[in-house]
Amino acid sequence: APIFYDALAYPEAAIAFAIEPKSRQDEEKISVALHKILEEDPSLHFTRDAQTKEFILSGSGQLHVETVVEKLKNRYHVEVALHPPKVPYKETITQRAEVQGRHKKQTGGRGQFGDCKVVFEPLPRGEGFIFEDKIFGGAVPQQFRPAIEKGIVEAASTGAIAGYPLVDFKATLIDGSYHTVDSDEHSFRAAGRKAFRTAIEKVKPSLLEPIMDIEVVAPQECSGDIMGDLNSRRGRVQGMDMRGKNQVIKAQAPMSEMLDYQSKLNSITAARGSFHMEFSHYDPVPGQIAQKIVEQARAEGRIRGEEEE
Repeated sequence: APIFYDALAYPEAAIAFAIEPKSRQDEEKISVALHKILEEDPSLHFTRDAQTKEFILSGSGQLHVETVVEKLKNRYHVEVALHPPKVPYKETITQRAEVQGRHKKQTGGRGQFGDCKVVFEPLPRGEGFIFEDKIFGGAVPQQFRPAIEKGIVEAASTGAIAGYPLVDFKATLIDGSYHTVDSDEHSFRAAGRKAFRTAIEKVKPSLLEPIMDIEVVAPQECSGDIMGDLNSRRGRVQGMDMRGKNQVIKAQAPMSEMLDYQSKLNSITAARGSFHMEFSHYDPVPGQIAQKIVEQARAEGRIRGEEEE
């Protein structure tokens, strides 16, 4: 009779680092080299964050990831630096506003003209962006209306307060006007951007942060210290369980507070604890912390002034 073996259980990736290629040549070679290493070691995870554009490498611990960095250098001649990953914050709006976005430019020859009236309102978490066209009649010709949506989407992608994508809002196009000669797609796109920027002054934008589901497995005698530490990281303990002689603690905490968690857990448990975390949802950032994130964004030059249309 055939013999069946249990599938191999690989340890979960518990710690993530942003890996920054040291040169353009390194950047070109990194994907191929890492995918070869991943074939040998399925407990590693490698992705590129769509929002922050960083290469993210996750492993079972810091030593695990550092070994991969050495392998990249010695075997594939790819040099990288390790950093804690950037937190993919988002922004949203908290109030409704009706605004006008008007773009008008008159230079020699043909001018530019686009005008729209848009209602902005908040949506529940996770709803993304909805655009609704509620214009009756021909206040704005049909072919220019998608350009208004495009302008709003472009402006929202760089946020309102800290340069992070703005999400979970609805924009309803309710009115506008056009010029038979001067109106074109570019003008209405610019009008959409202006409507968004005007709305920002009225819709009370706020910051959102990713909240992670966390599971910690550690000796029972360490659980009090672990819970105290999680509380200090703005964590909320959701439940506890036993697994053999170990205590399993389930909690939620902001990603920003968990970036250095592995080393803290090692010191609490004398390296006998492990943890796993994955994304759960976005929540509003508390006021004082939000203020610091906005200041940091200014220092990094993430907040751009209005560009010329």
